[in-house]
Amino acid sequence: MSAEQAQRPIRCLVAKVGLDGHDRGAHVIARAFRDAGFEVVYSGLHRSPDEVVQAAVQEDVDVLGISILSGAHNTLVPKILEGLDGYGALSDTLVIVGGIVPDKDKQGLKDQGVSAIFGPGASMEETIAFVRENAPER
Repeated sequence: MSAEQAQRPIRCLVAKVGLDGHDRGAHVIARAFRDAGFEVVYSGLHRSPDEVVQAAVQEDVDVLGISILSGAHNTLVPKILEGLDGYGALSDTLVIVGGIVPDKDKQGLKDQGVSAIFGPGASMEETIAFVRENAPER
């Protein structure tokens, strides 16, 4: 790895998927990631799983943060994971989920490829530290 690559900031896509129009949390985490020195792309509202996958691949992100509050996490997140896998990008993308995910659904999402789920009460420091410790090196 060159010195330039070693100093490359962590690239993140913060994505809102589905019909969920509540994006305050996504804006807050995007701002916190920027303040932490990460490069951040925000998807905007109402993105389809395929649009999220396309953005993640085209932006060559290290981290995909999916913000979801609608309860559709068991439908939308697996579609994103399958899409990333189809491009061979799942193994080198840290996928995290933020929002409302019932405890009974968390392990299933992790088994499919989600690395962490940050619900209400998770601190920004905790989330940023997790990303720094687990973002893939390129």
